[in-house]
Amino acid sequence: MNKEAVLEGLLFVVGDDGLTINQIKDILELNDEEAKELVISLKNKYEQSDRGIRINFLGNTFKLTTKKEHREYYQKLLTNEENNNLSQSALETLAIIAYNEPITRLMVDEIRGVSSREMIKKLVAKGLVKESGRSELPGRPILYQTTSEFLDYFGLSSKEDLPKFDMVVNEESDPVDLYDSKYIEN
Repeated sequence: MNKEAVLEGLLFVVGDDGLTINQIKDILELNDEEAKELVISLKNKYEQSDRGIRINFLGNTFKLTTKKEHREYYQKLLTNEENNNLSQSALETLAIIAYNEPITRLMVDEIRGVSSREMIKKLVAKGLVKESGRSELPGRPILYQTTSEFLDYFGLSSKEDLPKFDMVVNEESDPVDLYDSKYIEN
């Protein structure tokens, strides 16, 4: 097994969370010196000019990051009209933020039922969402809100132009037993 390839995959999977040297040691069952050599070897391969990513040590973790010298191309990707279509999950996330702003990422996650970390990053990069301060909740999480570019994108003059809807909650419905099935096993 090529542990360098495994490390590369691990760094890709964890994304912005990164991996500490202790996590690398534990997962790959290496000692301290072997883990450091493995990271350095992979880092050196990424430093070559024919690679588009690199390994950086940020916040006590190793992370895959893009190379700064390619920044102008990343900007073109974000501003390219062809790439400005919004996915269903982007529209869902935008709607949650627009109707509940200012809102924390964790609140968006609770409403959506899935992590919105990457989606919010993309929406911030597109200029449709921005950081608007910090919540008073423990940890003081970042608050997000929509931008004027959001209004322009959807042809709205203000937030008041957003469609109105009523949430109907039926509190009288019978509780559902998740373990009771109408299907019978044969």
